[in-house]
Order: sequence, then structure tokens, then C-alpha cells
Amino acid sequence: MASLSLQHINKTYPNGFEAVKDFNLEIADKEFIIFVGPSGCGKSTTLRMVAGLEEISGGTLKIGDKVVNDVEPKEAEVLQKEETMEDYKAELEASYRQIKPGDIVT
Repeated sequence: MASLSLQHINKTYPNGFEAVKDFNLEIADKEFIIFVGPSGCGKSTTLRMVAGLEEISGGTLKIGDKVVNDVEPKEAEVLQKEETMEDYKAELEASYRQIKPGDIVT
């Protein structure tokens, strides 16, 4: 894994609609985050930009120390290895088993 840095990320579609405006986020190596928000707030668009499935209109996206704004998804190595995804799934499943109804998760 590697750190992920989104600096002043913007996504504007050709019709002028701004789906993501000046989004900033720093995610440390091995850190786990969840995007939560109302429909249409830019969660999926942001994740699609991180995965390289959506072009970034402005700002800088870094994986580790490498700027990947214009890098093809295959070259950016975002969850490219199968064992990485399997390890991730196993870790997630283990953490879910520890949460019980009524627990407060912060």
C-alpha cells in the first residue's frame, strides 16, 4: 500500500456541472477511510478519479510520492494485485465480526 494525497481536486463536466469542488484529503499508508454523504455530493466521482476511471479537471492526485493525474489505472497500481484485494477483504471481514449491535463506532 502507499499514502494517498488529494490536493484541491476538482471535477467539472463539459456541461459546466461541478461534481467535486476543491477536495483535499491525506490518507496515510494502511489507513482505512469511509466516504459518507448524501446522494450527489461527489463520493463516487472522487473514488472514480482515484481509481483512474474519471479524468481530474484540476488539482493533484498522488499515490505515494508519484503524481498520477494522467496515469492509466494499470500503471498507477491501485489494488492491482489479487492477493492485495484478498488481504484487504479478510481484514475487513475480521473487523466487522468485532462490531456488535449497539456498539458506537467512531
